[in-house]
Amino acid sequence: MHKLLVVDASGRVTRSITRRLTRRFAEAWRAREPGGAVLHRDVGLEPPPPVDEPWIAAAFGDPATRSEAGRAALQTSDALIDELEAADAVVIGAPMYNFGMPAQLKAYFDQVIRVGRTFGFDATAAEPYQPLLRARPVVVIVSLGDGALNPGGALAHLNFLEPHLTTCLGFIGLTDVTFVRVGFDEFQDGRFRASIAAAEAEVDELAARLAGPLPRLAS
Repeated sequence: MHKLLVVDASGRVTRSITRRLTRRFAEAWRAREPGGAVLHRDVGLEPPPPVDEPWIAAAFGDPATRSEAGRAALQTSDALIDELEAADAVVIGAPMYNFGMPAQLKAYFDQVIRVGRTFGFDATAAEPYQPLLRARPVVVIVSLGDGALNPGGALAHLNFLEPHLTTCLGFIGLTDVTFVRVGFDEFQDGRFRASIAAAEAEVDELAARLAGPLPRLAS
């Protein structure tokens, strides 16, 4: 049975563009994969806690001697990583907030990027950092507000959302990443409507490709 993990990071609910498209993706995927399972993680409405001193002490300590308090500090991290490990494909809804990812999504990555679980570290190796997650496709649906923030656009140099997400995902082994972009929602004009229509078509096509045997999305 294939599993799809949907991560929503928008702080909005009824008017969220990324939520609308992640929901469309999940519904299209489920229609073609009726025996599959969709797991929904809503970090926008239920953000993970920020890492703190007990978390850091537990995460970087010896797992063999980890205390009950240390295990409790990592409980959320373990649950989020277990979800990610179990998924055959991942869809992330990530609106741009002030040129980067929402704080809730950053908190999510702070919990899942963890030594010994999602990446390995060997100070003596020529390449000390090694990703630990198996490869699987990731679709990131982004809402950028202004189409000029798209790659190649006049404001692309202000788009820190996509490179940050690519770095976080790639560091733990998820390098097969496809971005679906919606722009111009700040303008609410024909460009925005065209952007929505194009994103919906791309979502439908990607969901169809990911249903059944799961191919890599990257060419």
